[in-house]
Amino acid sequence: MQGRRVKSTTLLVLSFLFASFFGYTAAQKVYSWKDENGVLVFSDTPRPGATEVKLNTQNLTMPAADTSILDTAPSAVPVNFKVSIAAPANEETVRENTGSVYVTTRISPRFETGFKVQLLVDGSPHGAPSNSTTFALREVFRGEHTLQAKLFDANNKLVSVSPVSTFFMHRTSINNGN
Repeated sequence: MQGRRVKSTTLLVLSFLFASFFGYTAAQKVYSWKDENGVLVFSDTPRPGATEVKLNTQNLTMPAADTSILDTAPSAVPVNFKVSIAAPANEETVRENTGSVYVTTRISPRFETGFKVQLLVDGSPHGAPSNSTTFALREVFRGEHTLQAKLFDANNKLVSVSPVSTFFMHRTSINNGN
């Protein structure tokens, strides 16, 4: 019985090896034909009108393809930021007896993390650069004043400077009763 089992196992192993070899050699066949657009097509599946391509070697190599067209990472395009004074509008009159003025700057395309805005009032810095686009000025004297904003990136590099904007502060005069 044991001799029969060895023969069965040997026969099974030989059958498996033969099937593997047959499958390997069948996979080595390549067929070619031209499609309806005249493009040469290669396949391992035969079809009517296809001719078998004779392969001289089992080690087929293809030349390296240029895959740079598949790179979908966006190229670094520098963004042209602009800063402007949104309020008060240029040549606007502000009527506020306390002398308070709220200045709003506008950044386009958008304010990014790490950016800072430096507000200049009458040519002098108003406080330290800020990560806010709104500033509160207090005790502004009567008369004509200029505003300008400077935009700095996260590395403190000057990115944009706004045009100078002028506003006029109107406050009531102090009357000593005369």
